[in-house]
Amino acid sequence: MSPAPQAGYSKRSRMDKLGVKPGMRVALIGVEDSDFLAELRERTSDIAVARPRKQSDLIFLGVEDAKPLAWLATLRRAIRPEGAIWTIWPKGQKHIGEGLIRSAALAQGLVDVKVIAFSERLSGLKLVIPLAQRRR
Repeated sequence: MSPAPQAGYSKRSRMDKLGVKPGMRVALIGVEDSDFLAELRERTSDIAVARPRKQSDLIFLGVEDAKPLAWLATLRRAIRPEGAIWTIWPKGQKHIGEGLIRSAALAQGLVDVKVIAFSERLSGLKLVIPLAQRRR
């Protein structure tokens, strides 16, 4: 299998940019990208599709409009305290973007810490639980 095409300027693999480590528990919700799924399977076999399992390390949430953002509170409860939710949305859309996602995340007790070019046509925003709110 040839390496996946890289978006943006980074020489790091997409899996490295996203922080996917071997053996992580990952969930895909609304992200229908067979190349991405194949890349994930090279890193971990613990992949849920459509519904995350408790104590997920990373959740990838496809966001075509504002409706999936209502899931953020539920997804926050599904991730480990040090886990993350990556929101993935189409570039160049006026009705959905970084600002709208950030506002929805803050309303659900999440903060954004990183933005990436997920692919040539998609962007990604990493959301985490603030350090002060993580369970010990």
